[in-house]
Amino acid sequence: MIKVAVVGLGKMGLSHHAMINAHPEVEMVGICDSSSYVLGVLKKYTGVATYNDFDAMLEKVDLDAVVIATPSSSHARMVRAALDRGLHVFCEKPFTLSAQDAEELAALSREKDLVTQVGYHNRFVGAFCEVKRLLDAGAIGTVTHVLGEAYGPVVLKPKGGTWRSQRTEGGGCLYDYAAHAIDLVNWYLGEPLGVGGTVLGRVFSGETDDEVFSTLYFPEGKTAQISVNWSDESYRKMTTRITLWGTAGRIYADRQECQVYLRDTAQRPEGYGEGWNVRYTTDLTEPVWFYLRGEEYSAQIDSFVQRVKERRTDGVNSFQSAALTDKVISMIVTDAEKGASTLAEGVTAESTRATRPKRRRFWRR
Repeated sequence: MIKVAVVGLGKMGLSHHAMINAHPEVEMVGICDSSSYVLGVLKKYTGVATYNDFDAMLEKVDLDAVVIATPSSSHARMVRAALDRGLHVFCEKPFTLSAQDAEELAALSREKDLVTQVGYHNRFVGAFCEVKRLLDAGAIGTVTHVLGEAYGPVVLKPKGGTWRSQRTEGGGCLYDYAAHAIDLVNWYLGEPLGVGGTVLGRVFSGETDDEVFSTLYFPEGKTAQISVNWSDESYRKMTTRITLWGTAGRIYADRQECQVYLRDTAQRPEGYGEGWNVRYTTDLTEPVWFYLRGEEYSAQIDSFVQRVKERRTDGVNSFQSAALTDKVISMIVTDAEKGASTLAEGVTAESTRATRPKRRRFWRR
């Protein structure tokens, strides 16, 4: 049995706790949170050791791995502490709020030969996995452009909010929502050469962005655009989708389905024909031992558990791939601060910038 502790018992932390607690190959041996009420309830009904101090838990509990689901600003410190103790780590996204921290932690995990994973759950969604399979098979020829989108009703009024909408705690829409679309684009196209035309705009938030628009430039003339808004109440819940254009067709995918249009010049994979094809996530998804919120959440936890069992450091959503996403996010922030690069006569770059606070240095170790 793999001995695991969960740190942070908010929405995602409690979800991870439920899935891990039900996993047949895992023993839950510790939980850590700042809320004495939550800890009290869990200790009463589960009997698992509870802690309000992360370092104390690492000192006292015999662990193989930790799942970190705390506010984003605390990830870097906690991940480093766990790696220093030789623990395998699953960390919720975004990985860190600093590209430098991400690179250092990825390097440390490689040095210590530890299993790592970051919670970009879309890489476990059947439809998005099918996109990757089709691209690897060359189904739509040479990809020319990608559109990554994410919309949802998170920040819908000027006042209030949670740590997610505080720039130094959660990083705003860019880190919390756009990171998903960016991570998928990186998965499909690799590392971008540059970023341009970025807008980090506010709709309701006072200190961070509510919408993200940016263009990514890749080798061989490939491009991608990111379009994200977490102040869109026309969506009932977060919706992520991806569209890819190629020389032999087009692919559109969201959580529910993968729609593929293939020209007569396409190299058609088995089961696909010329014209429109549709594959549904329900047909593309393997059964999981425990369902909560979506099969992809259980699938990513099981992937982490199996890799820990086998001490297999390669796998989906390692610290290395998450560090690339953090790097691209950092490039987007830098680009947004420049304002427009081509100006109308008499206009200054300053006047084109979105109303975003002056950049501050995020929490560092």
